[in-house]
Amino acid sequence: MARKCKLTGRGPKTANNVSHSHRVTKRRQLLNLQKKTIFVPELGRSVTIRMSVRAMRTIDKNGLLPYIKKEGLTLKDVI
Repeated sequence: MARKCKLTGRGPKTANNVSHSHRVTKRRQLLNLQKKTIFVPELGRSVTIRMSVRAMRTIDKNGLLPYIKKEGLTLKDVI
Protein backbone atom coordinates (compact mmCIF):
# COMPACT_ATOMS: atom_id res chain seq x y z
CA MET A 1 0.00 0.00 0.00
CA ALA A 2 1.44 3.34 -1.04
CA ARG A 3 1.98 6.11 1.48
CA LYS A 4 -0.47 8.39 -0.25
CA CYS A 5 -3.65 10.14 0.81
CA LYS A 6 -6.65 8.82 -1.13
CA LEU A 7 -8.39 12.19 -1.07
CA THR A 8 -5.70 14.81 -1.56
CA GLY A 9 -3.22 12.69 -3.51
CA ARG A 10 -0.34 13.91 -1.40
CA GLY A 11 2.66 11.66 -0.92
CA PRO A 12 5.99 11.79 0.92
CA LYS A 13 8.29 14.74 0.33
CA THR A 14 12.09 14.83 0.26
CA ALA A 15 14.09 17.12 2.50
CA ASN A 16 17.53 17.42 4.04
CA ASN A 17 18.86 16.33 7.41
CA VAL A 18 21.27 19.03 8.52
CA SER A 19 23.78 18.04 11.20
CA HIS A 20 25.47 20.31 13.71
CA SER A 21 28.50 20.57 11.38
CA HIS A 22 26.04 21.43 8.57
CA ARG A 23 26.50 18.20 6.61
CA VAL A 24 23.46 17.55 4.48
CA THR A 25 21.90 14.14 3.82
CA LYS A 26 18.60 13.28 2.14
CA ARG A 27 15.57 12.21 4.16
CA ARG A 28 11.86 11.59 3.62
CA GLN A 29 9.06 13.55 5.26
CA LEU A 30 6.07 11.22 5.52
CA LEU A 31 2.45 12.29 5.79
CA ASN A 32 0.41 11.79 8.91
CA LEU A 33 -1.81 9.07 7.41
CA GLN A 34 -4.63 7.53 9.40
CA LYS A 35 -7.36 4.98 8.69
CA LYS A 36 -10.77 6.48 9.31
CA THR A 37 -14.20 4.89 9.06
CA ILE A 38 -16.80 7.31 7.73
CA PHE A 39 -20.54 6.69 7.37
CA VAL A 40 -21.83 7.61 3.90
CA PRO A 41 -25.61 8.15 3.99
CA GLU A 42 -25.94 7.86 0.19
CA LEU A 43 -24.54 4.32 0.30
CA GLY A 44 -26.15 3.48 3.61
CA ARG A 45 -22.91 2.02 4.98
CA SER A 46 -19.54 2.92 6.42
CA VAL A 47 -16.34 3.05 4.40
CA THR A 48 -12.74 2.94 5.61
CA ILE A 49 -10.42 5.45 3.94
CA ARG A 50 -6.69 6.00 4.44
CA MET A 51 -6.29 9.77 4.52
CA SER A 52 -4.14 12.53 5.88
CA VAL A 53 -5.13 14.35 9.04
CA ARG A 54 -5.44 17.55 7.04
CA ALA A 55 -8.13 15.96 4.86
CA MET A 56 -9.74 14.45 7.96
CA ARG A 57 -10.14 17.87 9.57
CA THR A 58 -11.63 19.34 6.41
CA ILE A 59 -14.11 16.45 6.12
CA ASP A 60 -15.14 16.95 9.76
CA LYS A 61 -15.86 20.59 8.93
CA ASN A 62 -17.53 20.29 5.50
CA GLY A 63 -18.59 16.64 5.13
CA LEU A 64 -17.28 13.87 2.86
CA LEU A 65 -19.36 14.39 -0.28
CA PRO A 66 -18.89 18.19 -0.53
CA TYR A 67 -15.13 17.67 -0.06
CA ILE A 68 -14.99 14.99 -2.77
CA LYS A 69 -17.00 17.20 -5.13
CA LYS A 70 -14.67 20.16 -4.50
CA GLU A 71 -11.59 18.00 -5.23
CA GLY A 72 -13.14 16.79 -8.49
CA LEU A 73 -13.28 13.14 -7.41
CA THR A 74 -16.05 10.58 -7.30
CA LEU A 75 -16.97 8.31 -4.44
CA LYS A 76 -15.71 5.34 -6.45
CA ASP A 77 -12.21 6.92 -6.69
CA VAL A 78 -11.98 7.19 -2.93
CA ILE A 79 -13.32 3.78 -1.85
